[in-house]
Amino acid sequence: MRKTLEDLYYGNIMPNAQDMAPHSELKRATDRVSRFENQLTELLDETGQTVLTKLIESQHEIDSIIALENFILGFRLGAKLTMECMDRNDGNIRNGG
Repeated sequence: MRKTLEDLYYGNIMPNAQDMAPHSELKRATDRVSRFENQLTELLDETGQTVLTKLIESQHEIDSIIALENFILGFRLGAKLTMECMDRNDGNIRNGG
């Protein structure tokens, strides 16, 4: 437990920085998005490319916000489950509760 707390303190734990498996479904989807983005960029004029870039940046911002919220929700759920596991008065028939 101490090592995990030290890693957290020193910034060594970064749940948002994960490696992508080379042949995973996520990698294939990411490659498709990149390919389509490149194709669309080639079709657009400079104004259209600027709009596309802003759209992509905005989507990245949305994705980051959602990832953070999901991380927090998952962490809270894990903490709640841990707290419930520690509850000794949870109706266990062996303890008369």
